[in-house]
Amino acid sequence: MNILITGGAGFIGSHTADALLAQDHRIRILDNLSPTVHPKGLPPYISKKIEFIEGDVTDKSMLQKALQGIEVVYHFAAYQDYLPEFSSFFRVNTQSTALLYEILVETKQPISRVIVATSQAIMGEGLYSCPHCFPETNTYLYPAIRSESQLKKRKWNHLCSACGAILHWQPSDESVVHPFNPYALSKHAQEQIALSLGNRYHIPTVVLRYSIVQGSRQSFYNAYSGAMRIFALSLFLQQTPIVYEDGKQIRDFININDAVAANTLVLTHPAAIGKTFNVGGGIPWTVNEFYETMQRVVGHSIEPIQNEFYRFGDTRHIFSDTGALQQLGWSPRFTVEDSIRAYWAYLEEQKNTDDILAYANAQMKKLEVVRRVSSP
Repeated sequence: MNILITGGAGFIGSHTADALLAQDHRIRILDNLSPTVHPKGLPPYISKKIEFIEGDVTDKSMLQKALQGIEVVYHFAAYQDYLPEFSSFFRVNTQSTALLYEILVETKQPISRVIVATSQAIMGEGLYSCPHCFPETNTYLYPAIRSESQLKKRKWNHLCSACGAILHWQPSDESVVHPFNPYALSKHAQEQIALSLGNRYHIPTVVLRYSIVQGSRQSFYNAYSGAMRIFALSLFLQQTPIVYEDGKQIRDFININDAVAANTLVLTHPAAIGKTFNVGGGIPWTVNEFYETMQRVVGHSIEPIQNEFYRFGDTRHIFSDTGALQQLGWSPRFTVEDSIRAYWAYLEEQKNTDDILAYANAQMKKLEVVRRVSSP
């Protein structure tokens, strides 16, 4: 099939392109090579067998050109960062999705599948229960973002408003929708646009809601990137890493190979059409556990700074229930250790790495994303 991957020069898109090439599909990539992700231009890992178009997904004429002769679209182009450019989240993530369906409807182009990438961030703080109240109320809770005053006092956990107990996190399925930042809001709108227009105009559509995808080719420069980049660069450059909060936050990490397996599965699976699927790793990890594992895998050890800093806007705990996707025959097969080895090997291949961590940290400091707790 002739397949277009928007944002295909990026992390998930490029790995998906490789997998689809191996299945003898013909691949075209549309990517604007944003300096935040690709400061050195087109990455060398993009196969010469791929047709590459440099352009913006919000440019109608450019997107029309990229869609010519295409049978399947993977819409992976996205804007994600801590920059307070709120309109950019909606222009790139939401407007481009509306534009994609607009062109498909206008041209009546036959499309066998549109696969749209969204994010676990849509679920916000996720699903919780109170260990004391739940047996009587049988009510789940959806906490809002933690306040600045709470975090300043090192009060990391969500508390029950009725009894004050620490809430217990629960796996969040696709029904959990509680976005609280511009990125998450834009991705939720993207889901609604894709599923609603896909259904109305009979364009077979699938939405994949990714957890934290890890592996080689992750951008070193995007300050939005999380634990893998921060810890790996710190250990590689022998600098003291910061573990935000107390390190007991629950995170859901998935290897890029498992994400790609989900991407290729829904390309043809008839039961996937018209649905959203969580794509997660299946094992809850604390940030502390992840850092300890990374130190063991790469053979470096540095005592981190802990309980002194937090990133305003971070979720406390979030873990995706992937039961719906597993019913289609998918399951995660790769480990966090596999992801760490792949990322570390990729890092060792890079040149001029000294500026990378300093750049990202300076960006977050400038934007006042990383903040310090109040003195006792």
